[in-house]
Amino acid sequence: MKAPLSKIVASRYAGRNLPVAVVLPDGGRVPLSETPEIDVYARTWNGLRALAWPQLGKLARAYVHNDIDFSGGARRVLNVAEALVGSVSHGSDAARSRALGWWHQHRGNKANIQHHYDVSNAFYRLWLDERMVYSCAYFKTDADTLDQAQAQKLDHVCRKLMLKPGEDFLDIGCGWGGLIFWAAQNYGVNATGITLSQRQFDYVSAKIAELGLTGRVSVRLVDYAELPADRLYDKIASIGMFEHVGVRKYPRYFGKIYRLLKPGGMVMNHGITQNQVGVESLGSGIGDFVEEYVFPGGQIAHVARVIEGLAAQGLELIDAEALREHYARTLWSWVDRLEANADIARREVGEEKFRIWRIYLAGSAHAFDRGWLSIFQLLAGKPLPDGKLPHPATRDYMYPR
Repeated sequence: MKAPLSKIVASRYAGRNLPVAVVLPDGGRVPLSETPEIDVYARTWNGLRALAWPQLGKLARAYVHNDIDFSGGARRVLNVAEALVGSVSHGSDAARSRALGWWHQHRGNKANIQHHYDVSNAFYRLWLDERMVYSCAYFKTDADTLDQAQAQKLDHVCRKLMLKPGEDFLDIGCGWGGLIFWAAQNYGVNATGITLSQRQFDYVSAKIAELGLTGRVSVRLVDYAELPADRLYDKIASIGMFEHVGVRKYPRYFGKIYRLLKPGGMVMNHGITQNQVGVESLGSGIGDFVEEYVFPGGQIAHVARVIEGLAAQGLELIDAEALREHYARTLWSWVDRLEANADIARREVGEEKFRIWRIYLAGSAHAFDRGWLSIFQLLAGKPLPDGKLPHPATRDYMYPR
């Protein structure tokens, strides 16, 4: 079995001059060019099979289980991995779409959220910024640090929503509280955050008291769908949780936001989108890997479908901004920080979880770099009874000099 597989690997990549040497389970080395830059280790024969018939999702799965390993950083390896696979096609997978719809209906948002977020606050602290913001940052210059870019993102959201002192502000999926703290401290709003993660809830609850924001900021452990209909908000933000909703639940999600908004109120929906129309998941096994290991129940669609979903519930789109390049840079920053703290991360969550997150973050960064995914900030409003929706005539207020 060994000799045929090694020959398959050599012949599979013959003539492609890839900067890789494959190290076989028996210690043999198969260079795929005259000047290999990266060693890819086939630790087991399953790993060698994954290299002989590669898909990006299959390679990621083999890495998680230590069937394969690689030298160097994940950024370079992702480019090499795509070269090993060849063309990556993305398409509509009706069976997977039906399965995701079933998953959302029967497993529920809470279980999905806890799987993704209730890992360890200490683990996230290793690679997130000082405010623990787990969403796309906003880089104004090449010199911006991650901490600066996340602060700029928080302020960018607040400016777009035109937050004013005394307004009631809701953050759906508040994470570790970065936005509600920023909005209360810098814009004087009464901020409410909701989350389904027990660890996030405990963290934010303690932080409210620590920052002296009791009475101005609150957090609830509740699903957005369960929020009472008699409490209305001037402004609502949903930053980085929309991917958990599921396409079939867009009517419920945007309908709930519409009912929670006061007439004339604004909502910011900030979420990942597909860049190909009609696509249900990323190809080459990527979507299946993310569903199984990282983001169960996650589902993303083209921005046109998202806009259709909010408009169908009576929300009027005011502004759309694509931040694809910003998220690629954010994700690579997270990868760099995670890799710099690899030993601590392994001790905190174990080898397998470390590998899952390393390859997931790097793979996501690569997907944004390649234009397979994008991310949009969609600003919309609930019109007044006379149809008007007061907002400035230009975007100048969003981008102060």
